[in-house]
Amino acid sequence: MDRRQFVKNTGIALSALPLIPALSKVKNYKLALIGCGWWGMNILREAMAFGECKVVALCDVDQSARTSAQEEVKKLKGDQPKLYEDFREMLAQEKPEIVIVATPDHWHALCAIAAIKQGAHVYVEKPIGHTQKEGKAILRAARDNERTVQVGTHRRVSPHNISGMEFLRSGKVGKISQVKCFIYYGQGAGESVPDAEPPAGLNWDFWVGPAAETAYNPKIHPRGFRQFLNFANGTIGDWGIHWFDQVLWWTEERYPKRIFSTGDRYVRSDNTDAPDTQLAIFEFEDFTLNWEHRLCAPSAYMDHNVGCMFYGTEGTFHMGWLDGWTFYPKGKNAEIINVQPQLHDPDKQNIKELWANFRQSIESGERPVCDIEHGHLATNISMLGMISYKLGRSIEWDGEKEVILNDPEANKLLSRDYRGEWEYPV
Repeated sequence: MDRRQFVKNTGIALSALPLIPALSKVKNYKLALIGCGWWGMNILREAMAFGECKVVALCDVDQSARTSAQEEVKKLKGDQPKLYEDFREMLAQEKPEIVIVATPDHWHALCAIAAIKQGAHVYVEKPIGHTQKEGKAILRAARDNERTVQVGTHRRVSPHNISGMEFLRSGKVGKISQVKCFIYYGQGAGESVPDAEPPAGLNWDFWVGPAAETAYNPKIHPRGFRQFLNFANGTIGDWGIHWFDQVLWWTEERYPKRIFSTGDRYVRSDNTDAPDTQLAIFEFEDFTLNWEHRLCAPSAYMDHNVGCMFYGTEGTFHMGWLDGWTFYPKGKNAEIINVQPQLHDPDKQNIKELWANFRQSIESGERPVCDIEHGHLATNISMLGMISYKLGRSIEWDGEKEVILNDPEANKLLSRDYRGEWEYPV
């Protein structure tokens, strides 16, 4: 069944979220970007395309990244943004009204909180932090300073995710007692790369920042940091938050009660240190959530290699990415329903819609669709899975107090010591 026939039969409209809301003309907001790499530029391009902004500053500890970004901004928009290495200096000098934070994970909290306290509205990439209490601090700063903070979980505004969520809530899948989030992308063992001198123009000490001191390695920067636990939380921290956020969007529950995770490095033999294979079980009040990632290729009988499987009494629903969503009813002769995605290049995303919602929220004062609280709760699930993995045992989570019960050693992993001059946010 194609999308048009599905909409006709079910009455589900894909226009549940306006793509670009009609805003009254306002001043050009002073906009700054912290983190001028691959994904930061994806966001900035959509911000410039939306309009009603002036790009006043670009900040990155890598000179080549910020210079390249400046050239592109001049070409696309004609703005002449100033370049900065230190985000603190940039905030103090330019006082931007909107800040995009697209740094590596271990910098998200410090940059976002500093921007919020300076008075800016913030679009921060996921996951919102490297440790759990960083996210709690961002949420507190956003509420205390009454700033709009949007998290880059753009699947909440993807048309097929919106219609798929409406299908799930319609009851057609039946009673759902289990959800499985997964990613199966086969990769090789990889090769270890020796440490090296940082490239010219890269302030490596600043790049490492509050994390433990680490020698420069080409596998870490650019773009490889997610598989190094000093700077990120591996695959469950990178991909997991997108799909955990989808689960929290579906359920009325806000957090799991018990968590157990296990895994190891069965495939990789390079100098990364995140698990290449990981299983996790998150027990909620009314259902069980499973996580699984592995580097082995998908089985030949499987049609999906990423997403969420919702297992219901009336069938199985797959919320996917490049393949949209699919419902497999339990009857052998029942018709399978599939709705294809509507994604943007590059990188098959829906940043355009998310930025439009961000800007609408700034104007209206309403919470954005990917509000910082949503990002915090979804990021928590990833981090709790990693804490259990590191400890090698199950943990119990009090989501209201945000503490791990009866486990002082586990609670220590909700934060970490910062290096040098950097102070952990509260």
